Amino acid sequence: MVIINQKVITLKEVVVRSNMDVPSFIRRIQLDTSFYRAFKNLHEISYTALNDVRMLDKKGELKASLQSKTQQDFSNGCRRMAVLEEQSSGDIKTPGGDWNYYTAEMYAALFFTQGEVCGENTSVKASELSLHDKHGLEKHKEQLKMMFFNPGRRIPGIPFIGDKINIYEEPNSSYYDFELDIQPYHGQNCYVFTISAKKDLSGFEKDKVVFNSITTWFDQQKMSIVARRYDLSYDAAVYDFDVQMEVEISPLEDIWLPSLIRYTGNWKLAFKKRERGVFTATIFNAKK
Repeated sequence: MVIINQKVITLKEVVVRSNMDVPSFIRRIQLDTSFYRAFKNLHEISYTALNDVRMLDKKGELKASLQSKTQQDFSNGCRRMAVLEEQSSGDIKTPGGDWNYYTAEMYAALFFTQGEVCGENTSVKASELSLHDKHGLEKHKEQLKMMFFNPGRRIPGIPFIGDKINIYEEPNSSYYDFELDIQPYHGQNCYVFTISAKKDLSGFEKDKVVFNSITTWFDQQKMSIVARRYDLSYDAAVYDFDVQMEVEISPLEDIWLPSLIRYTGNWKLAFKKRERGVFTATIFNAKK
């Protein structure tokens, strides 16, 4: 094991034998933009997607759903999306056509394009993720992106847990184990960095934990993220959530793209009904 910025990093034997520069690797993880870049690349290509959104009742039975096949076309700096197939069930939408579930509304806001979108800013600077002048759904989308693309960094504006998300710094880092390994992923050896809540925490310390685990696979040659899994939960009385997410990243010529996104979530916000949702986005036929 090594100690980096007061964090104890457990190194598996295969990593020790590789003689890698662990401190530089950890700094690179904290400053990584390749994951965000992969999602930004979706705004500059043509592709087809299968969308599967399911809302469940408290017994786990299907309550409402949307399955669709969409096609995005990108040309001359503009993207537009067509719905090739669509089926829905239950009360996924209101009679007026609005989304009846916040989970579905967030999915649509992140993955569906309305009309023609041109001249987007596709940079990935850390300063770009900001809550400045954002309200309502746009603010929640930005907070979700911050947690999604920069896990472990403080997120302003989330009551009770904003500071607890900053898991790379004390005192929060003391509640987690950090482990570095080399494992195969889809036929290629990858560096695997796992952050997991310590198993011997007291009740007080457990209240400081939001991320149960974050596991990230890195391409050994290019150091780009090829997959990431999240498991996070928290109960703040006025709201609670239990969410698992998984993302797979695939190459397209000289760029990387998300090819599979899975989400399972159970959450409750004050003054809103509890939502139990499962969604899967599968992206294929990508063309530059």
